[in-house]
Amino acid sequence: MDIKVNLEGLPLTPEEIESTRGDAAKAMDQLWSGDVPMTGWVKAPMNQDQEMLERILNVADIIRDEAELLLVIGIGGSYMGAKAAIEALPRFEQGTEVRFLGINFCNEYYREILEEVKRKNTIVCAISKSGNTMEIRAALEIIKPVMEEKYGSREEAAKRIIAVTDETSGSLRAEADEMGYVTFPIQGDIGGRFSVLTPVGLLPMAAAGIDIREVLRGAEAVATSPLWDTTAADYAIARYLMNVEKGKAVEAVAFSHSRLAYFGEWLKQLFGESEGKEGKGLWPASLQYSTDLHSMGQFLQQGSPVFFETVVTVEKTDQDIVVPAGPQKGMTLGQLNDAMVRGVIKAHMDGGVPVCEIRIPELNAYTFGQMIYFMEMTCGITAMMLGVNPFDQPGVEDYKREMRKNCGLEG
Repeated sequence: MDIKVNLEGLPLTPEEIESTRGDAAKAMDQLWSGDVPMTGWVKAPMNQDQEMLERILNVADIIRDEAELLLVIGIGGSYMGAKAAIEALPRFEQGTEVRFLGINFCNEYYREILEEVKRKNTIVCAISKSGNTMEIRAALEIIKPVMEEKYGSREEAAKRIIAVTDETSGSLRAEADEMGYVTFPIQGDIGGRFSVLTPVGLLPMAAAGIDIREVLRGAEAVATSPLWDTTAADYAIARYLMNVEKGKAVEAVAFSHSRLAYFGEWLKQLFGESEGKEGKGLWPASLQYSTDLHSMGQFLQQGSPVFFETVVTVEKTDQDIVVPAGPQKGMTLGQLNDAMVRGVIKAHMDGGVPVCEIRIPELNAYTFGQMIYFMEMTCGITAMMLGVNPFDQPGVEDYKREMRKNCGLEG
């Protein structure tokens, strides 16, 4: 495992961490046992269905050959991991452009996407376990007539629609069977925000040109790392202790690499929806450095002390640009970025802000897979130590129910 975590900037003693390792180990044992519902993601990197993987790669080849645009319809875990990967990773030149629909109800956003569909050869990938989520259903019903008009018939449009959905049930499964859509299964024991390393995330990644074999290889390296028996769970332990023992309510996760901005959005969903229950949990905030140092920097330095900070850095970048003139002449952007990070950590710690640092050696498909699995396991451990179920979202279901009532669909 190449991810390195430095907890020295947190007000936690080695004794505090050591005394909590037994609870973390117990949580890991539960996650790995297979007895806890919705933990299919835990062993997924080691138990890849090779036939399924080949199907994903073959369909991705077809998408790249035949489509200028892959339109992914999904919300939450049905799109955020794939978008995070596509924004973070270098892609092959022949990768297809990937856009996302169903992520909001914004008229202007939809009009922009629909105009793009009219101009470009398009394949649609609808991702939903049930097919009944209102954002997904509305998007699919809006896009289908556009595709039918573009390609001449309902049957021709159906040849360009892929459904990633439940294997046997749900409205999207029924529609896919009736219309003959190409389909991929969503495993019943893997929830959306833990589904990045399944067809949910892998198909859009592969269509975009990302080497998903390397992503999976990185995830497996972390899943099988012997460090889980020693220090790999310490970040999960630290998050628990900072919340429960030190009274912090917010974790401000800051990224110094701009291509990780949407990884921060995925992380907000993963941590927030998994841990925020029963009056417990950390509020996950995502920041971009150095941009947010010139907006949120004042609060971070001297504001209400409700948070601790986790700074995520990438150590190596390719083709480092040199500043040709001026006060920083001869310095590379990598050197300036590192100087900024070191300055932030020292200034914030001097100001009384607890700081944790996570270092990634470089940003590629292999390390991205490591990051995904590491954060999923961290989330599962912290949530179970807090005594909440990481795999449900009753608060989200409340808004969905009220929204359906407001649309006259029930109640």
